[in-house]
Amino acid sequence: MLVPAKEMLDKARAGKYAVGHFNINNLEWTKAILQTAQELKSPVILGVSEGAGKYMTGYKTIVGMVNGMLEELNITVPVALHLDHGSYEGCLKCIEAGFSSVMFDGSHYPIAENVEKTSELVKICHEKGMSIEAEVGAIGGEEDGVVGMGECADPNECKAIADLGVDFLAAGIGNIHGKYPANWPGLSFETLAAVKEKVGELPLVLHGGTGIPADQIKKAISLGVSKINVNTECQIAFAEATRKYIEEGKDLQGKGFDPRKLLAPGTEAIKATVKEKMELFGSVGKAE
Repeated sequence: MLVPAKEMLDKARAGKYAVGHFNINNLEWTKAILQTAQELKSPVILGVSEGAGKYMTGYKTIVGMVNGMLEELNITVPVALHLDHGSYEGCLKCIEAGFSSVMFDGSHYPIAENVEKTSELVKICHEKGMSIEAEVGAIGGEEDGVVGMGECADPNECKAIADLGVDFLAAGIGNIHGKYPANWPGLSFETLAAVKEKVGELPLVLHGGTGIPADQIKKAISLGVSKINVNTECQIAFAEATRKYIEEGKDLQGKGFDPRKLLAPGTEAIKATVKEKMELFGSVGKAE
């Protein structure tokens, strides 16, 4: 059964580890992440961007697939199904479809409008027993066609949003989506510490987890980051393994063209990536 992300993140913050949020794009992705979480006894958050939601034909399809897998694969670890960077309308659709958590990204609105919309969604989500994430300060890089450089959030704005009752908060600390450029200056731990001081015990979220050096990830976790989003790294691993399979001509051997065989190496590559991240984040064994 799907659970909201609040409890697993409160535990993570108290235990000084982070729960991985891994974006899903199709059946292989979902299956690989769930199987790895179960094998490693780790809580996990399945993230769905609005673009991926559209690609998979809609949020009801995704809820049906994930709920079916939890049952068929005998998944006993806590799993949250979370809308990533949701619009106001997107959040309402996911609430209706049966997600257990949503992120409302109101970072592009003026702060007053962000506050108003966030307040409304907090009320709806909490009435339905769901968790809600909000964002302050745009995360750089490309996210569904929106490109920005990694900005740092204003700690006072973070407090204003945190005070609305959100369950966890994504604050920009110089992190970006996608691959990091060679001249990236690294995470701003001063911003993170200042935000933490303003929001207290609220679990913080680090978007753009692909490509941040391990030591910076560990430092961010020690400063209150309890949820780390990973997407690009799984996509690259999947593409590389699939390319290798085809370049070695394996799709031409026997029934190697069968999609179940063709997609298997990529699926294994996602599992390996997820395992590596869960070990780095410290979430292995935390669901026992």
